[in-house]
Amino acid sequence: MIKAVFTDFYGTLAHEDGEIVKRISEEIFDTGKADDISDIGAYWWESFQSLFSSSYGEDFRTQRELEYTSLEDTIKHFCSKADAGKLSELMFSHWQKPPLFADTLPFFEKCPVPVCIVSNIDRCDVMSALDHIGVKPRGIFTSEDARSYKPRKELFLYALNKTGLAPDEVIHVGDSLSSDVKGAESAGIKAVWLNRGGREVPEGVNSVGVLTELFPFL
Repeated sequence: MIKAVFTDFYGTLAHEDGEIVKRISEEIFDTGKADDISDIGAYWWESFQSLFSSSYGEDFRTQRELEYTSLEDTIKHFCSKADAGKLSELMFSHWQKPPLFADTLPFFEKCPVPVCIVSNIDRCDVMSALDHIGVKPRGIFTSEDARSYKPRKELFLYALNKTGLAPDEVIHVGDSLSSDVKGAESAGIKAVWLNRGGREVPEGVNSVGVLTELFPFL
């Protein structure tokens, strides 16, 4: 019997920071020495992922630290005169006041079981975002709490421990096949991929196009 829904936040309930990343990349391109603006995004992502993959346990670093460090590295790599502090604030501001997807509020209003957020973000940022949008989940579990990021299973296990629920008593929904689907499944939790873009669904993956389509799984 499903007793709760675990859900990702950014990309699932609220929009990701893609437009902010684009603005930051443009600033670095205009003040630096990149051949193509796409090179900036690619390098920044690779720098971030390198830091991200080794950030857990005693070596854990917050999302803000990782983003700032990777951005600073990117600015230096492309000999840009951009200010890492000012550009980071653009991203942090988005994290604290992100626009919601249209189906988020109906999902919370109609969901027949409690909804808990399980997110790769710092607690202060998701709390500010929730206060801004007026959504009140039953529980909020972050990478900062668990000192581990999805797709590692520690965050999911942390959420299970705090709710007192067994893996077969929850469903996790999120927009990332790697972080949300594979991460939840590694902890023994049934996962549903939120596929807003109508992409091809891999074999064996449960998928919905909007959040309210999750209800038949409950």
